[in-house]
Amino acid sequence: MAPKTERIQFLRAVRQLRRIRSFYTAAILLWAGFALWTGWQAPGSRQMWVSVLLLAVFAVLLVTASLALRRLAGPATGRPVHHAAPHKLPSTRRHAHA
Repeated sequence: MAPKTERIQFLRAVRQLRRIRSFYTAAILLWAGFALWTGWQAPGSRQMWVSVLLLAVFAVLLVTASLALRRLAGPATGRPVHHAAPHKLPSTRRHAHA
């Protein structure tokens, strides 16, 4: 019963990360617009810098959510997964030197 529950939780986590990623994208567009508008109206004002700060915060959150989604959903997307090559065991036979 545990694998089915884990699969459901996995799908919920992926869905939630996709949803939050689109929210962060919308927030970035909104704060970029505010930063441009206040930069045009009052360059160097406190409102402009707050908008730029919030733009940077949402950009970092978007990158973090995207990396988490890539790490979580990577193998399920059909992309090849690279594993380490199998290690060869050392030979147990000794060769006699002439």
